[in-house]
Order: sequence, then structure tokens, then C-alpha cells
Amino acid sequence: MKYNLSDVCSRLSSGKNIKASEISSEGEYPVFGGNGQRGFTNHFNFDGECAIIGRQGAFCGNVRYFSGKAYMTEHAVVVCANDKSNIRYLAYLLSRMQLGRLSGQSAQPGLSVKVLAQQEIELPSIEYQNKIASILDSIEAKIFLNTAINDNLADIIQSVYQNRFSSTRSDVTAGVLADICSYSKDKVPVLDLNNSNYYSTENMQSDKKGAVDAATLPTIAQTTKCRKGDVLISNIRPYFKKIVYCQFDCGCSTDVLCFCPKESALSAFLFSTLYADHFFDFMAAGAKGTKMPRGDKQQIMTYPIYLPSADELAKFNSIAIPALTQMECSRLENTRLTALRDALLPKLMSGELDVSAIEL
Repeated sequence: MKYNLSDVCSRLSSGKNIKASEISSEGEYPVFGGNGQRGFTNHFNFDGECAIIGRQGAFCGNVRYFSGKAYMTEHAVVVCANDKSNIRYLAYLLSRMQLGRLSGQSAQPGLSVKVLAQQEIELPSIEYQNKIASILDSIEAKIFLNTAINDNLADIIQSVYQNRFSSTRSDVTAGVLADICSYSKDKVPVLDLNNSNYYSTENMQSDKKGAVDAATLPTIAQTTKCRKGDVLISNIRPYFKKIVYCQFDCGCSTDVLCFCPKESALSAFLFSTLYADHFFDFMAAGAKGTKMPRGDKQQIMTYPIYLPSADELAKFNSIAIPALTQMECSRLENTRLTALRDALLPKLMSGELDVSAIEL
């Protein structure tokens, strides 16, 4: 049955403005804006289930499902379902509609709630919606579990690192970050990359949660070349703590710093050094600018570290490298699961795959 989007929503409206000073890398509740999660804050203006549509920014029209308490800014459109729709199904449906194309149909740049409300959609029965949402949710749940495992493994590696190379030890040689790494200066043609191999500050998650695949490649001809074992850190607003360990060759934007270990045996040690909260605090303290502070590349390389002996490094790698390998396995499984979900999504929602006989 066909409806206007507003007909199947109990809420279809933007959030409220929040001061930048109220957003940080820590806090009880996530803050969502036009490009996704911006950080955290200590108060919320939403509690429940919804689809969030980014109405401004580089990823205008992006859609994500959310459940829980959060602060929704004025650049995020909150969509809540009524009894005609399943919110998970609705979020999947909206994600396929390329809503960003509507951004020019209003007086102000960005998506208009009024224009969104008038979009025609077609919905099957609520029972059929529930079944499709359940099938897709089982895939999403496995992706979420793999991501949580990777977060825990990263924390375990950090715990081992802190225990073995604590600043309280007297038998570890003192040095600076420049002793173990340098910045990548190599360039690679963007056309040589695929969509999953390009990282920008926009598609790196905050609070050391890694990265999501970029939706599109940049229009520039060349980008910074990054190799397996390199570590990427967003150089914009370093207090958001955005970090990625390169499990494969890739590229990154000019707003991302690519740290290259001076030898491959140092890659896990470098990742652990940069993953520490203390490093991000050091980087943020030396950042330049107010509204969009950026790390000072020279200051960053003076970060004090403790250099391990060859034996200590080998013992650390015996733990860290298997953990990083497992993280890569989980990431690859998530890539396959995401491809499966994306392949099933249009077939399920168009009715090409009949799930009416499936018992869930």
C-alpha cells in the first residue's frame, strides 16, 4: 500500500541545537548530527527507537537506525514509526531511497522535513515488515557482535601495552614518537582505490571505534598512500579520538595523519602507543585553531615514549599480533555480511524473495 512518509510516522522532525562546548569524546549520551555521530554529551532529548536522517553535510540523506537515549541536533531528522510501520523496516527502506537527491528542493541547503514528509513510499503489511526486519536484524546483530569483539581486543592489547611499557618502569629506554615512525608522504591515484579503501575524517568513528567504509571516493586525482601496518588518526578535533589500524593497503584524506612504522615489527607497538588516551590528550593540547583545531605534526612527533628491547617487543607482538589478526578476520566477516545484507535488502523489500512461509 502506498503512503506519504508522514502517514506512517508518529514523529518526523529535526532535533535541537547544541553548543559545541557541550560535545566531547566522553559523555553518557551520543550526539547525532548531519553526518552521523558527532561525539557525546551528558544530557539527551530523545529516548526510544528511530531512524535518523542526516539533513545537512557531506553525507546529507544518510540513514541509520538508533535505539536508546541520545541528543539529536537540528541537522538530524528523527523518524519514529506509528502502527503502520516497523521502524527497522522503515530505516532500511529510507536507506535505499537516495534521500540526498532531495537536498536542492528547499529554500535552504539541506533536506527539508516538509519535502521528506511528502515522499511516497510503499509498505507491505506490518506482519511482513516485521519478518523482513527480523531476517536483516540477525545479520546486523552478528556485525555488531564482531565490532564489539574488535573493540574489546583493542582494549586488551592496550592493557598489555600499558603493563609492559609503563612510565614507572626504569629498565625501558626513553625516546620520542619520531624514533619509531614517520608520516606517509607517498601518493596513490584515487582511481586505484575502491570505496572501502579510502578513509576520511568523516568516515572514522569517534572514541577509538575505528572506521566505516566510505560511501564515495573523493574527486581529487591523488590521495595519501597507506600500507598494511600503518596507523591512521583524524587530525581534526583530535579530542574525538579517531584511530584506525590499517589491515590492508588503502588511502586517506589530507585531514587524516598516516603514521608509518620504521619497521614492520613495530606496527602493533605503534598502534598501541597512539591508541592510548594519553597520546590523544597530548595531541589535543598541542592542536592549533579554535573552531576546528588540528594537531601540530611537528609537536606530535615529540610525544615521549618508552622504547622496548628486541626481546620485549617480540613478547608483546606474540600477544598483540594474533589479536590484530583476529580483528582483521572479524572485519572481513563484517565485509561479507554487509555485502550479503545489501544484496538481500532490495530482493526482500521488492518481494522478489518470498519470506511468507518462513517461521521466525
